[in-house]
Amino acid sequence: MKSEGKQCQNCKQKFIIEPEDFDFYEKIDVPPPTWCPDCRFQRRFLWRNERFLYKRPSDIPVKNEEIISIYAPEKEYTIYDHHYWWSDNWDALEYGREYDFSKPFFEQFEELLRQVPLSGLSVKNMVNSEYCNVSANEKDCYLISASGSNERVLYSNRVALTKDSMDLYISDRNELCYDVTDSSQCYHVLFSAKCSNCVDSMFLYECVNCQNCYGCVNLRNKQYHLFNKPYSKEEYLRKIEEIDLGSFLTLTREKEKFLEHAKAFPRRYAFMIRSVDCLGDNLKNCKNCKYAFDVFDTEDSKFVTWTGFGMKDVYDAGAGGGIDLERLYEVWDISYGGSRVFFSSVIYGSHDVFYSWNCHSSHNLFGCYGLRSKSYCILNKQYSKEEYEKLVQRIRKHMEEMPYVDRKGKEYRYGEFFPPELSPFAYNETIAQEYFPLTKEEAEAQGYRWRDMKEKEYKPTTMWMDLPDNIKDVNDSILEETILCKAWDENPEVAAHHNCTKAYRIIRDELEFYRKMKLPLPRYCFNSRHFLRFKQRNPLKLWHRECQCAGIKSDEGIYENMAEHFHGNKHCPNEFETSYAPERKEIVYCKKCYQSEVV
Repeated sequence: MKSEGKQCQNCKQKFIIEPEDFDFYEKIDVPPPTWCPDCRFQRRFLWRNERFLYKRPSDIPVKNEEIISIYAPEKEYTIYDHHYWWSDNWDALEYGREYDFSKPFFEQFEELLRQVPLSGLSVKNMVNSEYCNVSANEKDCYLISASGSNERVLYSNRVALTKDSMDLYISDRNELCYDVTDSSQCYHVLFSAKCSNCVDSMFLYECVNCQNCYGCVNLRNKQYHLFNKPYSKEEYLRKIEEIDLGSFLTLTREKEKFLEHAKAFPRRYAFMIRSVDCLGDNLKNCKNCKYAFDVFDTEDSKFVTWTGFGMKDVYDAGAGGGIDLERLYEVWDISYGGSRVFFSSVIYGSHDVFYSWNCHSSHNLFGCYGLRSKSYCILNKQYSKEEYEKLVQRIRKHMEEMPYVDRKGKEYRYGEFFPPELSPFAYNETIAQEYFPLTKEEAEAQGYRWRDMKEKEYKPTTMWMDLPDNIKDVNDSILEETILCKAWDENPEVAAHHNCTKAYRIIRDELEFYRKMKLPLPRYCFNSRHFLRFKQRNPLKLWHRECQCAGIKSDEGIYENMAEHFHGNKHCPNEFETSYAPERKEIVYCKKCYQSEVV
């Protein structure tokens, strides 16, 4: 079979379906997609709210206490707190219904969602960590999400096995770290990205096994370096002592100095470790993975992100999950062993599951929510094996003959993920807003809902510019203040796109962390800080580019090579797929040229 061009049903742009894609779709018995890869990513992300929490009444029978939930108070769903939801006090099968062949399937699934109780949070084994979501085995954590097995970690996303840290993004096995992205096994590392096994260092980019380094880029196995220059231990410590990062003004100046310094060094075109025949970024131990991002221990997969631990034969999956999975398609957060899970979300330890959400240890489900240890169910109604198999075939045919049509005229037949307009979340509540940011007007024009901030929730008592410059001058009275966010003060429209909360408060554990680490109070709210870290990462997209190594220097002479390259004084002939867009200013080298300079 040859490659085939398609026009995306959503964005109207052209995309290509390759022969190996057709082979996969045929193997799992699904039709080829009608949406392009980017739009498929966006559509799945619209069903995942990780970081927005609300207080709302619980719908537990008899009790009517207030709970923490990912569903806003005005949402007309039945919401249980996660403890009660996981208990045996209710049975999701009681909400089962007959399949109605006079209505589209997706309309019936939405009706089920509005009746069956939904879990207020997606958490497990939490200790003193009430304000967390999509997390497990956390202790004394606050406002972290998509994470696991952390202790005393605050304001972080996608972190694991970490202690006594704050403001981290996509990092693991760290301790005493602050404002760190894409880093692992670091101790007391601040304001850094893409680092591993580093200790007592600040302002690093892509450094490995470095100790006592400051403002450095692309170093390996170094000590006592300041802006990539070596110093004696005594001289280095003396210079560091002169820099008071407890001052907000000093910290701002040092950040700008480091960012300017880092521009003059080459970046590797893609971050891949022990990966063979792969296209993507941030890959470890992968084989034959294409358009894969933040993936590890995975084989023969495509259009995947944030997943791993032994996955194979997977397309269009991610946003969490992994561990011994195969043959998945159009899913997110699928974990702990399983196979043949399609068009579904939050499915653990299950197989042969279609169009279902938040089901566990089950098999042969179609259009179900909240089932545990069940089999042969459709819309939460139990059937025999024979009845189930016959009815599923009829439903698939019915979905072809009577597709769901959304407000913009897009059709959803069997093979499409859930329509975005049926998601219980507004566009700006989901991770779609992070990777595919839209204004309110753009979102509504595309048929997505938008949730406006309620003005009465935010009443600042002090301004960000009125905070003490140095942490040593901050007393406990700050815990009583509500601080206007710097992002909102500078540009409310842009801040709103980043889900800025307009104002924020400092909690006790946070203040003690700043004092211990000798860091100034933040001038931005948690959401604005998250988006600032997010901007450090490249998009989930690839561009074809040429290596920018021009022989003895980089293109435009910005960087002077330190070693001899395989192409001598001529321009490097290598080309590649990279997540650095062509218009970006970074110097991007191929693998060989980068290794010549760094390894």
